[in-house]
Amino acid sequence: MNNLKVKIQQEIEIYSSRLKQIATFIGTHPELGHEEYQASALLTDELETHGYEVNRGTLDLETAFIAQYKSDKPGPIIALLAEYDALPELGHACGHHLICTMALGAAVGLRAVVDHTGGTIRVYGTPAEETKGAKVDMASAGLFDDCDIAIMAHPFDHFEHSGSSMAMDALQFEFNGKAAHAAANPELGINALDAVIQLFNAINALRQQTRPDARIHGIISQGGRAPNIIPDYAVAQFYVRAAERAYTAELSQKVVQCGEAAALATGCTLTVSNYEYSYDELRTNEALSAAYTANLIAAGIKPEEIQIGNDHGSLDLGNVSLRCPAIHPYVQVVDQPYNLHTIEFRDAAQTERAYDAMVLGATLLANTAFDVLTDADLQLRIREEFNKKK
Repeated sequence: MNNLKVKIQQEIEIYSSRLKQIATFIGTHPELGHEEYQASALLTDELETHGYEVNRGTLDLETAFIAQYKSDKPGPIIALLAEYDALPELGHACGHHLICTMALGAAVGLRAVVDHTGGTIRVYGTPAEETKGAKVDMASAGLFDDCDIAIMAHPFDHFEHSGSSMAMDALQFEFNGKAAHAAANPELGINALDAVIQLFNAINALRQQTRPDARIHGIISQGGRAPNIIPDYAVAQFYVRAAERAYTAELSQKVVQCGEAAALATGCTLTVSNYEYSYDELRTNEALSAAYTANLIAAGIKPEEIQIGNDHGSLDLGNVSLRCPAIHPYVQVVDQPYNLHTIEFRDAAQTERAYDAMVLGATLLANTAFDVLTDADLQLRIREEFNKKK
């Protein structure tokens, strides 16, 4: 093993007990998206103690940040992505307390060698991945455009190559009608709930004419106040997803037309809005992914233990991957097939076994970044693939 890689591993190992303390604190003090004040403060203070210059409140997002250490020598710009928002009621059932500490650990390891290799290390604190992901704002503002790579790793119940994610639009339909007594004078009412039901029926019919990669799923968030009152206001929320942005946008327009038809049929007025951010598809950079996988195998994980990258829904990292080469592999942190976003995964992800895996993940990210910092041929292959896909 390269002597500098040994140094990375040693630095992360020395720092591991502190990393576990931070992961434990964030895991047991869950904060919702854009409310991660304790997590953001803890991470930024820690990065400053390791020589990083920290910009807090990036893009006027209170819990976002960018921490940077720039070597005096020229070289690639490495983006390490940290997520630290929790889920309502469930807490850290998606393991974001481990995602941010993997990025932090990698930053500490790389800080020990980047003056030798040259280059710049950045840690992006990206709030609210579960809802209005800050990576969307950051990507739109061009904050990743000068990065050579962007990397993060996600906790899971097995090891998995970086794969794909679906583009997504989050559409809200608000129907306004007219209230009336449902028994005494129903003919005077305009039923907003009927419009929502018509919307669901139209979307159910639309599904027959959609591509296999498409997903449309929704709920009725408001449907009336009492059964003897014609509902004058009703709301439905949908996620519209597909494998790529262009088809997602096309499909979303058809879903909106379903809503317009429902409004016309019932006499309601309709307001359509985005209640969460739109996410683009994740485009894994395979050259970068191969470098990560090589480090995973070098760490002792057998190739047959690493599963093919699957589609796990939608990620705001997708928006980043259209701006710079990116990967999103999965690291095994639990030994049972617990699903993400469950109590079982949350509890298992706050054990010593999971924290040891977090330290491994930090080392893997740092070693992969080191390869990019020191291998000009790898840099070229990553960039050529990105430009071709772009």
